[in-house]
Parts: sequence; C-alpha cells; structure tokens
Amino acid sequence: MSITRIGTGPRMSKAVIHGHTVYLSGQVASTTKGGSVHDQTADILAQIDAILKEAGTDKTKLLSANIWLTDISTFGEMNAVWDGWVAAGCTPARATVEAKLAAPEYKVEIAVVAAR
Repeated sequence: MSITRIGTGPRMSKAVIHGHTVYLSGQVASTTKGGSVHDQTADILAQIDAILKEAGTDKTKLLSANIWLTDISTFGEMNAVWDGWVAAGCTPARATVEAKLAAPEYKVEIAVVAAR
C-alpha cells in the first residue's frame, strides 16, 4: 500500500495518507496566533478542513481527534467552536487534555484522523 505525504517539511508532514486513512499532524493557529481560544480553535478547524479537502476527504469522515489546551478551564470556549463545526452524527472518538504547547502564544492544538 502506498504512502502519500502532504505539506512535507524537514521535521513532519501536515498529513500522511496510508490506504484509506488520513493522519493529520497537530494543527495550531496561524492567523490568530496569540488570540483567544475561541479564535484559535476556529482558525485550526479551518486549516483542518483545507488539509482534509486536499487529502480527498472531509470532517464527516473523522475517526478520532486529540485536542490539547494550555488551560483546561477554556474547555467550554473551545467546545463552543468545535460543536458548531463538527458534522452532526459524525462526531469522532475524542480526547482533550491540558498540556504545555510548543510556544506560549499557542493555546490550542488539534490533531485528527479521518477515513477517505
């Protein structure tokens, strides 16, 4: 079975496709870096939509999601955006934890796996 990589850099790829499964790396805010959890979550989910589209799939085929928050008290704020984005009836298996991220301006990181 072949492996296709999207957005490959020296350290990681934005996504890796193996068979009928698409694995996205952890996504952090790009245009809202340093902004609110709400804004960063919306930014990240838009990035995920774009990467999934490039990989030939979409959010209705999500299998799992891992979400990291720098402050778990913002769980509700993140969920308000997530709940408006995720496709009804297509919610993935999901875990959300509090963790330090790579840089202090990042408040949210999301990684997903989807079918194609």
